[in-house]
Amino acid sequence: MYLNEHFKKYKGIDPFNDIIGQNFVKGEILSALIMNRHILLVGAPGIGKTTLAKNIAFLLPEIEVNDCGFNCMNEKIICPRCKNNVKHKKIRLNGAERFIRIQGSPDLTAEDLIGDIDPIKALEFGPLNIESFTPGKIFKANQGVLFFDELNRAPEKLQNALLQVLEERKATIGSYTVDIETDFIFIATMNPDDFSGTEKLSEVLLDRLDLVYVKYPENIENELKIIEIKGKRLKEVEFNKELLKIVLGFIHELRMNKDIERAPSVRASLGLYERAQANAFLRSSKKVEIDDIINALFSVISHRIRLKPSIRYLMNEKEFIKKTFNEFLKQRKEKGEIP
Repeated sequence: MYLNEHFKKYKGIDPFNDIIGQNFVKGEILSALIMNRHILLVGAPGIGKTTLAKNIAFLLPEIEVNDCGFNCMNEKIICPRCKNNVKHKKIRLNGAERFIRIQGSPDLTAEDLIGDIDPIKALEFGPLNIESFTPGKIFKANQGVLFFDELNRAPEKLQNALLQVLEERKATIGSYTVDIETDFIFIATMNPDDFSGTEKLSEVLLDRLDLVYVKYPENIENELKIIEIKGKRLKEVEFNKELLKIVLGFIHELRMNKDIERAPSVRASLGLYERAQANAFLRSSKKVEIDDIINALFSVISHRIRLKPSIRYLMNEKEFIKKTFNEFLKQRKEKGEIP
C-alpha cells in the first residue's frame, strides 16, 4: 500500500489522538497526506508541531523491509544492492520506527541528508563503487516519515539539496551515475521569520510545500487538558484546578496583549504549572498558592515573550510581567474569582 493510500481510511475520523483541539489544522494535514503532498507546519515554538508530526508516524502500520539501509520492500526495491539480488535479513518496523528526524541547524550538510562515502567501505570496494555509499536520512526514511524540524534554520545549500528529492522523490548520488528513488512523507516545521538564527526559505523550495499554520490552543479548557496530560505532577502537592485556570487565563491574556510581539507558548503554561508545584513543595506546603506562581513567573515567562519596541523603551520584560500580572490579579479579585 502506498503511504498516501493508508490515510484515506481516516475519512470522518480524528486520528490525531495526541493533539487537543486544532481541528482545522488536523483536517488540513489529513487532506495533504491523502494527496501525498509535502507539509510545512508554521508556528511559534511549543505549540505541538513536533507532536503532530510524530502522531502521523504512529498512524503508519508495521511493515517488513530489508535491512539494507534503504528499507527496500519486496514489491518496492530501490537500492542497488537489493536490485543486484544481494540478500539481506528482514526486519519489522512499527510506526514510531518509521519516523526519521532531522534537526535544522547551520551545521547540517547535504551529506547528512543524502549520504556519503564510507572510508572503510571505499578501501574495500573503491571510492566510486556504489557499495561504498552510506545512505543518509532521506533513504532511512523510505516508507516512513522524514521530519525536518526547524527547516528555516538549515543553510541555503541544504535547502537546495532538498529540491530534487521533493519534486522527483529521488536523489542523484554525487559521483555515481545512478538515481535512487525514495518514498516518504515529508513534514517540516518552521518558526516565524523574526526568530533569531533563522534563514529565509527560497521561493522554489516553498513552491514544493503546502503550508499549514498551527496556532495556540483555542481556549483555556483545551490548554488545561494539555497541561493535565503533558505536565509533571508532584504527588505531595495539590494544584487546585480553578487556580490553574486563572494561571492559564493570564497566559491567554498575554497572547492577546497589544504590547507583545512574541507571546508565551504552551511550554510557558507547563513551566508555571510545574514550577509552582516545586515552589510549594520547597516551602513545605501541600497546596499551591498565588505566591508560588508569582515566584515562578519571571524565570518561566520573561525570556518567552518579546515586547514591542515602544514598550521596551519604557520597561523590560520582568517589569512588564510584574505590572501585567498585578493588574490581572486585581481584576480577578474584584470579580471575586480570587479570595
